[in-house]
Amino acid sequence: MAALTPDALVDTLADALGADTATSPNDDSDAVLSPAPLEHEAEPEPIPGIDGTPVRWYDANRAEPYTRITPFQERVDPSVDFFYKPITLTALSALLFVLAYVATTPSVLPEGADKRRAGAYAAGGAFLAFAVIQFRDGPFIRPHPAFWRAVLGVNLLYELALVFLLFQDLGSARGMMRMLDDRLGVPLPEKGYADDCRLTPQTIWNALDVFCVAHALGWFGKAMILRDYWFCWILSIAFELAEYSLQHQLPNFNECWWDHWVLDVLVCNWIGTYLGMKTCQYFEVKPYEWRGLSSTRGLRSKARRLALQFSPHDWTAFSWGPARSWKNYVCVVGLLGVFLGAELAPFYLKSLLWMEPDHPIVVLRLTFIFLCALPAVRELFQYVNDPRRAVRMGQHVWLLLATVLTEGLVIYKWSAGQFPAPLPTHVKWGWAVGGGAIVVYPLLKFGIPAARRWVRKQKQMRGKRRAPAKAE
Repeated sequence: MAALTPDALVDTLADALGADTATSPNDDSDAVLSPAPLEHEAEPEPIPGIDGTPVRWYDANRAEPYTRITPFQERVDPSVDFFYKPITLTALSALLFVLAYVATTPSVLPEGADKRRAGAYAAGGAFLAFAVIQFRDGPFIRPHPAFWRAVLGVNLLYELALVFLLFQDLGSARGMMRMLDDRLGVPLPEKGYADDCRLTPQTIWNALDVFCVAHALGWFGKAMILRDYWFCWILSIAFELAEYSLQHQLPNFNECWWDHWVLDVLVCNWIGTYLGMKTCQYFEVKPYEWRGLSSTRGLRSKARRLALQFSPHDWTAFSWGPARSWKNYVCVVGLLGVFLGAELAPFYLKSLLWMEPDHPIVVLRLTFIFLCALPAVRELFQYVNDPRRAVRMGQHVWLLLATVLTEGLVIYKWSAGQFPAPLPTHVKWGWAVGGGAIVVYPLLKFGIPAARRWVRKQKQMRGKRRAPAKAE
């Protein structure tokens, strides 16, 4: 056995430890002689995405093994890097500490007291904590991705509550609402909304109230969601027609004609839509150049940068184009129907559950539906207009669609025997004509031209087959 030289011994140890060997016979590797890396030295960052390609929410693919996917996110300012680092174990410890303290401290939860409401709130809080930590990110990153994960968690909690209520009768549901508010469970007084329909300054002044401001704010939010003038106008007119159609069921829809078309459509809805679209246009043309908080000098500049954290990181203008293709038309009509359903549902739910229009539960429902719709419509637009990148429907739009449909099922079940007045004949004819127009238009726009192209293609194929036969 030949004796090992010092150089050969070093090479043997390097191979055994998995270190890189020398790149040439004359250069020795000093990997085994190097000191161990210090703890404070940063390890090399993993390559983000799949083979270096970033993985966004619309690129998610279940067929891809997750062992090769490293979470990808944009570079953040080092001064706020703490808010973007995973803190799953820390959050779990804090959550368990708070739950244990509240549940086991007699001064917080006295013995003998009704703890059902506290238990429900604690369960909801624990679920939201899991949602914030573990749910997937959506299309928005401002003010923080965790905020939109919390919005998705609230949507899922509301959907679970609706599924539970779907299996209850109306009387039981009214009794359960008293767990949330002792003032609920009392029939609402009858109110008149069209007692004096004379078009005078006094009657118009009497009709102005806080709900006019709520109308304008609501349509400002719808414009921010849809980002399209004509879509907002069609939705505004369609909602007023729906109010006309449902006056026999909901008394608060029975308004004066000028209240429908002047005060609502031409004043409140138009002001909200105009301001919302102007805001969208501002965000669309605004130059986005973000500086980190640490690189911003001056207290005023830092405060301004902190406030801008609650503004969009960038902006995408929506062009729905219902006349472009059959798919776009179906998407727009479906989105219009879902919006109308989401708009009408609170009126039915507050009537069936005996809640005033300004009750906090009603206001919270409207607020969270608005927050859920912002990323949901963004995901839907991406899914329809960029199918090669968005290979499946986003989680926000899927869950919000399920929520609106579940609300419809709950209302359908509870409405049995609650609205005995039959549907008026003129309303039936109106809905029949409207539904027929919705079906006939795409047939004329897309169906007949597609049929002509198919017939023309078949004739060309027959001509090509006959040409060789004649040549023979």
